[in-house]
Amino acid sequence: MKNIRFLGSFPSENACPATNLPEVAFVGRSNVGKSSLINYLTGRKNLAKTSGTPGKTQMINMFEVDNTWILVDLPGYGYARTSKKARERFEKMINDYLRNRQNLLVVLQLIDLRIPPQESDIERINWMGEHAVPFCIVFTKTEKITPDHLEKRVGVFRDTMLEYWSSLPPTFATSSTAKTGGENLLAYLEEIINN
Repeated sequence: MKNIRFLGSFPSENACPATNLPEVAFVGRSNVGKSSLINYLTGRKNLAKTSGTPGKTQMINMFEVDNTWILVDLPGYGYARTSKKARERFEKMINDYLRNRQNLLVVLQLIDLRIPPQESDIERINWMGEHAVPFCIVFTKTEKITPDHLEKRVGVFRDTMLEYWSSLPPTFATSSTAKTGGENLLAYLEEIINN
């Protein structure tokens, strides 16, 4: 990615600028490693603000990539220390964007594979299914898991998903720290953006 332009931070889907480019949205629980993954995929150290404190992203952040597509960084969800009112606001912001955005091509649903399947993630995935929002699953922080455990944990997540779904979307295992999995994910994005 050679040319990345920050388009702005927006408090709602209505406030986002109209574009004629396909949009790829990143979503996941707070502290899932979303900012680190965005920085890894774009080859920029500080494109998305990383922090030890969950819940740093509180608006819809949009970046134009190589005049070809828009990268959309959505707020994290499920952070317990956020007030109920703020959580509801983030939930509405995410839902409105995912449901109403005309140019949305795909959502990258990020999942922290180090922990068991979380109810908030399953709810988010099932909500996208109910609203016909196209998505893929991106496992994060895989450097912290041995290869044997990695397969087992992916299997546990798949089994949990298959309680609700008859088939699963594409899945990718990534590590922003070890710089693995990004090439496969970018190849997938390039293919669907160009088709």
